[in-house]
Amino acid sequence: MTDITALRDAALASKAWPYEEARKLLKRYPNGAPGKGHVLFETGYGPSGLPHIGTFNEVLRTTMVRQAFHALSDIPTRLIAFSDDMDGLRKVPDNVPNKEMLTEHLGKPLTEIPDPFGKFESFAHHNNAMLRDFLDRFGFDYEFMSSTVQYRSGAFDEALKGVLRHYQAIMDIMLPTLRKERQATYSPVLPISHKSGIVLQVPVEVIDAEAGTVRFVDEGETVEQSILSGGAKLQWKVDWAMRWVALGVDYEMAGKDLIDSVTQSSKICRALGARPPEGFNYEMFLDEKGEKISKSKGNGLSLEQWLTYGPQESLAFYAYREPKKAKQLHMGVIPRVVDEYWQFRGNYPNQPIEQKLGNPVHHIHDGKLPEGSLPVTFGLLLNLVGVMGDASRDQVWSYLGNYVADASPETYPDLDRLIGHALAYHRDFVAPTLKRRAPEAYEAAALRQLDAELAALPADASAEDIQNIVYAIGKDEAFGFAELRDWFKALYQTLLGADQGPRMGSFIALYGIENSRKLIAEALVLA
Repeated sequence: MTDITALRDAALASKAWPYEEARKLLKRYPNGAPGKGHVLFETGYGPSGLPHIGTFNEVLRTTMVRQAFHALSDIPTRLIAFSDDMDGLRKVPDNVPNKEMLTEHLGKPLTEIPDPFGKFESFAHHNNAMLRDFLDRFGFDYEFMSSTVQYRSGAFDEALKGVLRHYQAIMDIMLPTLRKERQATYSPVLPISHKSGIVLQVPVEVIDAEAGTVRFVDEGETVEQSILSGGAKLQWKVDWAMRWVALGVDYEMAGKDLIDSVTQSSKICRALGARPPEGFNYEMFLDEKGEKISKSKGNGLSLEQWLTYGPQESLAFYAYREPKKAKQLHMGVIPRVVDEYWQFRGNYPNQPIEQKLGNPVHHIHDGKLPEGSLPVTFGLLLNLVGVMGDASRDQVWSYLGNYVADASPETYPDLDRLIGHALAYHRDFVAPTLKRRAPEAYEAAALRQLDAELAALPADASAEDIQNIVYAIGKDEAFGFAELRDWFKALYQTLLGADQGPRMGSFIALYGIENSRKLIAEALVLA
């Protein structure tokens, strides 16, 4: 059995969610490639606000499903990142400049609104560029597609005629889902006014489906106008369904907040004579307050923030795990996620194929893991930087020499990058919170004992030997710690200025016995 065959057999049985999703597409096309010759994946982006981690997260997860499909099938695939940039601007985002200017253009297509940043030909062009930049940074294989270009070029014209042909069927699907006052004005088609340039929310009468002509009232005047080639856009749920039909979309996932939209758009897609795409609904990222992250509010972490304090693969790791569980996304999660990524990466080489396929790093790196190891955890690195204070990268490396043989940026490039993240994280989030407290009398006695035993050790004592000493002191009833964790907490608070910390044996070995004894001496001065 070849490696490829073994991988495919294991993938067919794997419970990892990307393979479960990919198997839906195998069932969709049991006889091989569809008529268009490929399987089409799509992700959507509404450029009314700046791209955020949620946007990145959807493209990443879709890419993981696409990669899983490649492991199961030889059918070619494409991934379209679709920007709904012909949508009318409904409200001004909170996190952009020149809000007054944007207010003057409310209701117009996003591609017809000036860029508040003054860099591109429109607000949509600016946000589309931001989207492409941050997808390109991660090396995603995708094709960008603009709603405005598709509508105006006529690419959607045939599908738009289909919407007019099935206008009443679409109304029958949508009207029961709307409030009574909304039903009175609802239209699947949103004409673009030749007078104001606004995307109109007005009732529409179909005049000629084959010609694409509709009738509506614009500023008191009855107008007949073609909806083809950019004369209108569609209401959101209808637009989504039309796009699935026009492009032949086979797979698109969506957030849990869009479950109703998926349901209604799928019904409309069937009414138009097509099969809705496969997909699943993921849970939303939440900010520190437990609120949904919004691109218009700008709450939660930005992609740039995460990449300042943690490497990109750690963000991918966080996005991969438990996609149907709501997770908070804030600065505090980064150190733990970085270390978990490296733990799973370290386990990967020795795992059997079945476990490898369920390991998040397999999907992050598409089974092609980069070389390199991490001899120090990110958490331990943060503790080291914490006691060093305002340290440089070179100073951190000098301390690492106490703990890591042949420690150098050339030997451990991944660790060198993590040092940069650790210094930034400490500077911005840890340093302002550190405050060492004075030890209680019984804690001071235990610290003196620790100091004496460290003094008796050789300078190259192992982390395990030091850890055994720390344990023994904490368990010694003479010092009066109710539980071992009380001793560790005392060490963290009196020596590191934090409530949580590393394995002290590892930390002391890394920081150096003499330097650690100086920390103890500083704490005892306060006693």
